Amino acid sequence: MISATLYSDPACPWAYSESPALRVIEWRYGDQLDWRLILVGLTEEASQYEARGYTPVRGVLGQARFRERYGMPFSTQVKPRMSATSRACRAVVAARLQHPGSEWRVFRALQLANFNSPMLLDEDAHIAEALRIVPGIDPDQIVAQIDADQVVEVYRHDKDDTRKAAGSAAELQGKTATTDGPVRFTAPSIVFERDGTRLVAGGFQPVEAYDILVTNLDPTLHREPPPEDPAPLLDRFPDGLTTQEVAALMAGNNEQPDRAAAEGALLTLVAAGAAIRHPLGDDAVWQSATAGDAMDFGARQAVAVS
Repeated sequence: MISATLYSDPACPWAYSESPALRVIEWRYGDQLDWRLILVGLTEEASQYEARGYTPVRGVLGQARFRERYGMPFSTQVKPRMSATSRACRAVVAARLQHPGSEWRVFRALQLANFNSPMLLDEDAHIAEALRIVPGIDPDQIVAQIDADQVVEVYRHDKDDTRKAAGSAAELQGKTATTDGPVRFTAPSIVFERDGTRLVAGGFQPVEAYDILVTNLDPTLHREPPPEDPAPLLDRFPDGLTTQEVAALMAGNNEQPDRAAAEGALLTLVAAGAAIRHPLGDDAVWQSATAGDAMDFGARQAVAVS
């Protein structure tokens, strides 16, 4: 078994744009990888972003560039102000403590809402609304635990863990930051470990980088090939996939994802009644029509700004 620790933050567009590569690694190696999510905690106060010169307009212009280059859904709606990430990160921690395993769904729901709605990550009402699509949790209860002592303690441990990247391969590659003092991993960074061997993929990386590290740690793993059509992918990922994620999952070795072909195949499934298309930003999330306990995108169409 290989352990995979992902250092990430729901406000990071690099981390969000890495989603297609992460889905590919999940598909190829499945439960042969034991994943753990560590929250970076990019900012405690919105003023930290403002001091660095960030504005809502600058943010949305940057998102448009990410959308063009990497293909994940983004809205170009300008938010009313900057927002810190700490409370959203602690919501993920609260989910981890209350319902172990649900933190992944909570994290993805926050990402999707953050980049495709007017959501402010430091507004508790917005966090709760974003989480209404997640089955098996009580969003209001999660939010009520954001300031709980245990949640804050675990969150601080996550932050401390993230800020131990000095001397790592990530630092050598220029994939670390010192925005709040110590050398920290940038989001997304992954540390793969097996039998005392520790390999670091710092920051945004191509899927091939992850693949090389995993296969060198254990060349005896089963490596699932891409499917011929998207139906098995929607079954494997019942919470839904974006068009770019499906395109990446269907690409063969060293092949560039064919987004147009993926979308055509997905629309064919929709026409046959085998898939559902949920509009999101400039794109969509696609789900199997027979998905069971999956995220319910009808539960929350958008996060309203009060």
